[in-house]
Amino acid sequence: MDLLRAKEILDSENKINVELNGERIWIDSIDTESNTAKVHKEHQPEDMKFVPLEELHEV
Repeated sequence: MDLLRAKEILDSENKINVELNGERIWIDSIDTESNTAKVHKEHQPEDMKFVPLEELHEV
């Protein structure tokens, strides 16, 4: 996923489905300098991690 689209999804009021390795995730924040996102699994907000934006896929 490119940086611009990740920002649009993060700022959207609508739910936009995003996956990481086939699992639905939420984007919590984006680091524009490192091109990474802080994400968590859809139903596990305590399971946060930082991943490269290129690993995220809109579904």
